[in-house]
Amino acid sequence: MPYFEIAAKDLKADGKNPVLQYAYGGFEISLQPSYSGSIGRAWLDQGGVYVIANIRGGGEYGPRWHQAALQENRLRTCEDFAAVSEDLIARNITSPAHLGAMGGSNGGLLMGNMLTLYPRLYGAIVSEVALLDMRRYTHLSAGASWIAEYGDPDQPDEWAFIQAFSPYENAKPGQSYPPALFTTSTRDDRVGPVHARKMHAKMLALGYDSSFYENMEGGHSAAADNKESAFMDALGYAYLWQHLRN
Repeated sequence: MPYFEIAAKDLKADGKNPVLQYAYGGFEISLQPSYSGSIGRAWLDQGGVYVIANIRGGGEYGPRWHQAALQENRLRTCEDFAAVSEDLIARNITSPAHLGAMGGSNGGLLMGNMLTLYPRLYGAIVSEVALLDMRRYTHLSAGASWIAEYGDPDQPDEWAFIQAFSPYENAKPGQSYPPALFTTSTRDDRVGPVHARKMHAKMLALGYDSSFYENMEGGHSAAADNKESAFMDALGYAYLWQHLRN
């Protein structure tokens, strides 16, 4: 599974590097390395490693790369993301205690699934403005417009495979889930804050280490201006750094 690893030239493969692994994996959107002052200052300059995973569902390798993870094949996005994590661990770049995962929107759904399906691989997870309750997503905000991507949970035969990638449904007691942060915006009219609110509440009810932040402004970006955007970025990076650096 292809991925980009951005780190200092003198990086030591000692299994102790704090790694932020990021992906989107949907809607034929491609991710490539690009300059980011916030990632540079908040993560790389502190000694962290930043990884972009080009998982199926995205558009990095054309329409077939996207189509390979639609609907009943959606779990391939999770399998691919986990494969990158396992390779980083096998190469001794990091270890589960120092490996963090982050994603937003569809990538936030991915993070919810990494939390519930692959908890052994991560020391902390950040899920931003995420789809999380896939049982009701078509009835929340703009969810009905994404049936071609995920399927229709109101159809019993389609709910049978959607349930497998619904983090809210799959969160269960007695698991070794890593700490997780869920962020959202009150004014998000695309995904809607109810997803993160419900997921956080369920995680707390089950006794897990779950944190939550809801910005009052900003829509689906969860930020109304550059100042708020910088704050939301810093919140996620600081949360991961706090849990992964030791």
